[in-house]
Amino acid sequence: MIGESVSKQLKAAGYETDTVTTTVLNSTLAVNKTICDRSCYAITVATTITFIAGIYQILLGMFQLGFISMYLSEPLLSGFVTGSSLTILTSQMKYLLGLKIPRCDGPGSLVLTWIDIFQNLPNTNICDLLTSIVAIVMIVPVKEINDRFKSKMKIPFPIELIVIIVATLVSYYFNFKGNYKSSVCGYIPTGFKAPRVPEWSLIGNIAADAVPIAIIGFAMTVSLAEIFAKKHGYTVSSNQEMVAIGLCNFISSFFYGFVSCAALAKSLLRESTGANTQFNGIISSCVLLLVLLAIAPLFYSLQNCVLGVITITSLRGALRKFADTPKMWRVSKIDTVVWWVSMLASSLITTEIGLLVAVCFSILCVIFRTQRPRATLLGKVTGTEIYEDQFTYRELSNIPNVKIYRFDASLYYANKDYFKSTLYDKTEINPSLVSSLQKKVKKEEQATAGQPKNRFIARFNLIKTSNKARTSTRTSAPQLDIHSLIIDCGAMQFIDTVGLSVLKEVRNDYEEIEVQVFLANCNPSVRHILHNGGYFSNTSGDVELLAFHSVHDAVTFAERKFREKQREIQISNAAFSFDPNQAVSDDLKD
Repeated sequence: MIGESVSKQLKAAGYETDTVTTTVLNSTLAVNKTICDRSCYAITVATTITFIAGIYQILLGMFQLGFISMYLSEPLLSGFVTGSSLTILTSQMKYLLGLKIPRCDGPGSLVLTWIDIFQNLPNTNICDLLTSIVAIVMIVPVKEINDRFKSKMKIPFPIELIVIIVATLVSYYFNFKGNYKSSVCGYIPTGFKAPRVPEWSLIGNIAADAVPIAIIGFAMTVSLAEIFAKKHGYTVSSNQEMVAIGLCNFISSFFYGFVSCAALAKSLLRESTGANTQFNGIISSCVLLLVLLAIAPLFYSLQNCVLGVITITSLRGALRKFADTPKMWRVSKIDTVVWWVSMLASSLITTEIGLLVAVCFSILCVIFRTQRPRATLLGKVTGTEIYEDQFTYRELSNIPNVKIYRFDASLYYANKDYFKSTLYDKTEINPSLVSSLQKKVKKEEQATAGQPKNRFIARFNLIKTSNKARTSTRTSAPQLDIHSLIIDCGAMQFIDTVGLSVLKEVRNDYEEIEVQVFLANCNPSVRHILHNGGYFSNTSGDVELLAFHSVHDAVTFAERKFREKQREIQISNAAFSFDPNQAVSDDLKD
């Protein structure tokens, strides 16, 4: 990511060639009247990016914004790392083949680079190609052995170091550069430069590029920290880690340092060798200091293709993620799609835009999951008070005339229509249509009855039209096999005002066709919203018992209430029943 930003700034400043000897009087550095070659300017850009990224990370940590790492899911990060690995592999291929092709940046750079590689294959340097093949044959098997027997090996075999030493000696004594025009590292300066402040004039140009670098660096560091924290039994504060990594970048930017973050392979390597404290960092720093002060010039004859091979072979873990996608697909299809989108976007577009695309797509997937969740009817496990999905489990018993509907997501504005449509589909009842049909039948009955002129005609018409009404009702009005609807809210973490309105609407629509609606398994926050929204109050202002702590309690209450209502109807019918024949006889007597 730093390389892409540096290349963009190099082109903007006029450094078009890859040679380190190109010098121009750059406009951004002309204020100090300094002439900076390509390498100097690239370092200046990189250290300025490091400075800005460190500032971003410190501010994010101070304002307690470490939670942003939760939006970078594991499939997203894994796909991003794999896509970035493809970009790195592509950028190193020209060194393995000894080709001199220009670096491509921007969207589609990976494809354009491979096109340039295939077009320049006839110009392949045979010496570099053979060296690359030999190095791969030496490194890959040993690394596989290290990975397979890492639990039995206290220290992994340092094959990379041995390959570098052997390759440097062979290249030096056989003069690969002079005899075969092989590309070598060349002169590597030693020592330290005096600390220098970042180039302020560049901040405006690279401020946007530093944002994804800061976030990705923090996310990868925290992810690894949480892995080791879980393994060794301690906790990690994301905000504290954010400030710490920010300070590392901020301070190192004054000493020509690049943006730093945790590296998965090297961190696992150190952990596997028993490193537990920061003392191992001191040892590594001492070795690095020795290289910077004394050993670096010894690598003058080291071929660049060897460094490219070491870089590519270090990407094996990320590239192996392709083999894990079938298993991931069986576990979660959406996570697999997120992985592929993240991988393709970060490799085929750019790392920054690819990350943004992956994050946006991941958020859309979360919204899609809540917008169209699983909705089902529940049945009772025989002999228990447990209710499960009747479309998933067998031998479940249905409660007569009671429907139990479960919605596996929170109810809010984005899924309100899906909630209603699935509810009507599962219960096979659309209360609005049923109510309109019932009103139509009732209106036809009233129109058929008319206005009677005397008691005899009224009684006669009552008997006659009631029979017609029964016939009309049987053919026109729907027959309901339900007296109670129970909505299991156990999966609803929250409901908004739109969800509250939908529940009220559903309750009123079903009660209009004489179907009682009850809620079950509502958590405290949902009950609080329902209570404040007036869901439990009827038209007269009295509080009704409409929510229960379990589905079984709701079922028991619904059946008891239905039986009580049936007894009331029977008593009422017995009190107001009359014999039509007796009514006609009374009319004749009058």
